[in-house]
Amino acid sequence: MTAQQGVQIFQQALMTTFWLALPLLAIGFVAGILISLVQIVTSIQEPTFGSIPRLVVFLLALLALMPWMLMRIMAYTLALFGDFGRYAH
Repeated sequence: MTAQQGVQIFQQALMTTFWLALPLLAIGFVAGILISLVQIVTSIQEPTFGSIPRLVVFLLALLALMPWMLMRIMAYTLALFGDFGRYAH
């Protein structure tokens, strides 16, 4: 395996990680903004009022996106393991 191939594998791993994390981070960000706005409007500054709904939204998003995430990880893993002959120089 050459250094270029190692860099390419690492780059693909980072991009796969990025695309897997992006939807969850975006949903968490939007939920955080909305819950913060509700707290500002209602003047409720209870810490649990902000953290519990964010956690619930994040877990629901994780459950909803899990099939898509698993398919992405499986596709990356199969592509990586399918090319072992290319790396065995």
